[in-house]
Amino acid sequence: QVQLVESGGGLVQAGGSLSVSCAASGSAFSITAMGWYRQAPGKHRDMVARITPAGSTNYADSVKGRFTISVDYAKNTVYLQMNSLKPEDTAVYFCVAETTIGGYWGRGTQVTVSS
Repeated sequence: QVQLVESGGGLVQAGGSLSVSCAASGSAFSITAMGWYRQAPGKHRDMVARITPAGSTNYADSVKGRFTISVDYAKNTVYLQMNSLKPEDTAVYFCVAETTIGGYWGRGTQVTVSS
């Protein structure tokens, strides 16, 4: 199994920046990709960004150019740097790990962007 613990998040004004991180433990060697999803109240959980061990990244169109995903494999930690935040970025952000033995989710961390 893989355990994921998110940190960061919080409240920021529109136009500001925030960073969230996610540390993986357990069978981290089995991870094939990591990423972030988000879910706003009353909405679906949507992919925000994804990164593979080879460094290939994917972003949702709504965050391209503003968010950057990165990973430190020595620490088994994935980061999401969020710049130029908008009120519509307000959501619970979930870390996800894709592994050879299944998919795992963190508990989520709240990001609130005030206008």
